[in-house]
Amino acid sequence: MAVRNLFHKVSVAPSTRHVRIEHGGRVVAETDRALVLTETGLGDRLYIPVEDVRTDLILATDSHTTCPFKGVASYWAFADDESVRDAAWAYPEPKEDVAGITDHLSFYDEGVETYVDGVRR
Repeated sequence: MAVRNLFHKVSVAPSTRHVRIEHGGRVVAETDRALVLTETGLGDRLYIPVEDVRTDLILATDSHTTCPFKGVASYWAFADDESVRDAAWAYPEPKEDVAGITDHLSFYDEGVETYVDGVRR
């Protein structure tokens, strides 16, 4: 039986802010329906509904990681830029506490330009 870490918290909440993700001068994602995932010890992460992502610009990679609090992550790279290997990730079957991030992608800030309400993050 796994012991739960009572001091580690993960929560998901809807954002009321407009989010735009760009890479190489192109809009990769744009939404008013982002989710904010807050996790102890980490910065807040924006999760974008897959319907609001230009999936024609990204390709699945063979990378996977496991988080004890969120589950197994899958990764995507930009189809036209091999320098950013795993630019985005998702949890196809997230743990129950973060089930809201199902069918959402998050992008590493280092590989994209993220704008929240028109201001670059």
